[in-house]
Amino acid sequence: MSVYRTIVSRRTIRKFKQQKIERAILEKLVDAARLAPSAMNLQPLKYGIVDEESKVSRFFQFVKWAGYIAPAGNPAENEKPVAYLVVLVDTRIRKSGFEEDIGAAIQNILLAAEEEGIGTCWMGAIDRDAIRELLKIPEHFIINSVISMGYKAENPVYEDENGSIRYYKDENGVLHVPKRKLDEVIVSFD
Repeated sequence: MSVYRTIVSRRTIRKFKQQKIERAILEKLVDAARLAPSAMNLQPLKYGIVDEESKVSRFFQFVKWAGYIAPAGNPAENEKPVAYLVVLVDTRIRKSGFEEDIGAAIQNILLAAEEEGIGTCWMGAIDRDAIRELLKIPEHFIINSVISMGYKAENPVYEDENGSIRYYKDENGVLHVPKRKLDEVIVSFD
């Protein structure tokens, strides 16, 4: 699949098959993040892989799902993520100015996962204190976000925005994600 087709086909996934993702694939996704651009090439980002079944099960309670359509957007018991990546900033390397690094690294993860057929949900509404305690994350790490993942058990679609950017589920349970139209996001400077 071309990079552009991968970008077009990738949507946030919130329902997952209960099929384990091989550790080598999770490490491949982290490798894709590692190779992303980094300001001054400082590379302050680190990644925690959560794929042990007991930790994955406990971790679920520390993330919040799909605010616009809660609770309909929450995964059911048999649709929960099977792994998480925790995106960390090592403050011993950089204390601020790492936001662009995070965006580039996470986009690499999302696209590499899509190529593997793995659905992802990039999450910022997380209980950082509980995650720190569960994983015993040292204080010199900032917990930025979490990527929930698993093989896809849903197929959301995007559509041009037509009055609202709020995503929604239709009568068949299909998630629709409105995107602003191309001519609305291109700015001309005359």
